[in-house]
Amino acid sequence: MSATERGMRLGLRVLGRIAGSQRLDRLRVRRPAERLLYRATRDGFRASGAAGRTFKAARRSQPARLQAAGESGLFDLTPTEEQQMVTDAFREFAEQQLRPAAGAADSACAAPRELLEQIAELGLSMLGVPEEIGGAVSERSSVTSVLAAEALAHGDMGLAVAALAPASVATALGLWGDGDQQATYLPALLGDEMPAAALALGEPRALFDPAMPRTLARRDAGGDYVLDGIKALVPRAAENSLLIVGAQIEGESPALFLLETGARGVLSRPAPTMGVRAAATGHVLLPDVRVPAAALLGGGDPAVYAACVRRARLAWCALSLGTAQAVLDYVIPYVNDRVAFGEPISHRQAVAFTISDIAIELEGMRLATLRAASRADAGRDFAHEVAVARTLCAEKGAWIGSEGVQLLGGHGYVTEHPVERWYRDLQAAGVFEGALLV
Repeated sequence: MSATERGMRLGLRVLGRIAGSQRLDRLRVRRPAERLLYRATRDGFRASGAAGRTFKAARRSQPARLQAAGESGLFDLTPTEEQQMVTDAFREFAEQQLRPAAGAADSACAAPRELLEQIAELGLSMLGVPEEIGGAVSERSSVTSVLAAEALAHGDMGLAVAALAPASVATALGLWGDGDQQATYLPALLGDEMPAAALALGEPRALFDPAMPRTLARRDAGGDYVLDGIKALVPRAAENSLLIVGAQIEGESPALFLLETGARGVLSRPAPTMGVRAAATGHVLLPDVRVPAAALLGGGDPAVYAACVRRARLAWCALSLGTAQAVLDYVIPYVNDRVAFGEPISHRQAVAFTISDIAIELEGMRLATLRAASRADAGRDFAHEVAVARTLCAEKGAWIGSEGVQLLGGHGYVTEHPVERWYRDLQAAGVFEGALLV
């Protein structure tokens, strides 16, 4: 499969839903799109609502792995033609589908099921999975995933989190799953009826450090593990069929475990947050839940756990970029149209300078995020770059949300305008650990 065909495979599911768009003609892919378009046919603590979902155990001799992206020797973060096509398509889908549904989803603390089914058709889960096992890429594609997450968050961060969480589990399996794990879980995550799934790293305690989780994994006499603890800020907590749980192996280092929520004893309860409310976050209680030794992801390698934490933080940076860009795109026409004392308020230096500062900080956030993602794709150490990006996106993202509210004055405080929701969502980058990764 050529690079162009892989790019089409990623983007045309979205393009098919916006077939009237002029972008198809502009990109000269209308005729290939008509051949390749795919339309799926689909007709307090409590036990997980997804307990009835089971995964068929399967065996595969060797895991499939993505290659490191090639390096040209030049530091160039310009999106490729394929990445730009995917970004444009996802952005248009977000504007047409996510943005109109965002307010109601935020109030309901849940994403509409019909919308989640539409999002599943975008092929998000294919971005981090090798093409030989059903994905659409042969090289690591964190940059592409960052661009896709940013585009979706431009529509709504909460809905983007609900959509990206299962795709993140697929990416983790593509990165670290063994042959049997990939064969067991990826067919469902790449299929037409993608189950709810998420990365569960966070815990409900002050000053939580993901490097020192209190959720314990004890080995029993038979070699299996027993998980005991509570995970917090888990997207679609009551619906998940599959979780990747971060836990401290007793006497060893933290590790990741694949957990089917149908396992006996897995409980959940809603725990709505200030922002990203459409993601339906909640707590998952694991009271001595037994998992087989084969559920250990990445062989329990501490480097895998550390990389997971970094990639999760990178994903939240991407979401911050999309939401902060939405703020900027909204306030510019507002301040140009809003008239006070006989002239647009954008003529005031304080307003104009604030808009400029928002744009400058946003570019810094984007540069730091893409630099970290590009190093991850190249197989190089990216711990420092992620730390810089996380700090910028957490602090400056929250500042951009606050300034957006201030620029709208009284209108910034009411739900008639979406800026107050974006202000709440932008606090998440400095709070969430896990939930999704790129």
